Amino acid sequence: MSTDADPTPGYSPEPDDAEVGRRFAAGDEQALAWAYERFAGQVHGMAVRAFGPGPDAEDVTQQVFVSAWTGRAGYRPEQAPLPAWLVGVCRHKIADTWARRDRQRRAAEAAITEARTAPESTGPQVDTAVADRVLLLAELEQLGQPQRGIIELAFFEDLTHTQIAARTGLPLGTVKSHIRRTLERLRTRLEVDGAALHA
Repeated sequence: MSTDADPTPGYSPEPDDAEVGRRFAAGDEQALAWAYERFAGQVHGMAVRAFGPGPDAEDVTQQVFVSAWTGRAGYRPEQAPLPAWLVGVCRHKIADTWARRDRQRRAAEAAITEARTAPESTGPQVDTAVADRVLLLAELEQLGQPQRGIIELAFFEDLTHTQIAARTGLPLGTVKSHIRRTLERLRTRLEVDGAALHA
């Protein structure tokens, strides 16, 4: 006769963090699920402290686990616990995101400087092109994920549709649809904002 203290037949308790780390390094997909369940909150908290709540923090959290899983061959469970390793990966992803933001900021500043220093003879044409670039950067900031990430991969990193699909894990048709719809939206917004700016 069984009692309440008896384990349920077939029941297997979840492993401790050390075992999850060992299984993660060995390529056990269940370990990836456990790792996300246990440590995503900590990773997301770091990203929120860096960027505030929103798309950047969510994107960094996702990137950390994708990068950690694809790069798990570099993880040594005997050298560091898995959450500590994930924190290190998160720091790198935060730095990458700050660098991307800085590139966008410098591109906007360069566009403004170009507008101010352009010779008078080229006047309106250069001013219009520069204003459009500034507006485009501003509009990119308003996009949600994954649209924003896809557009940045296409235009800031010059990746093809196929390369973007491979990088993001999204179907090629989905990538093409996101780019087409996002460009249509940006074109419409730029026409409206640009008309107001140049009026």
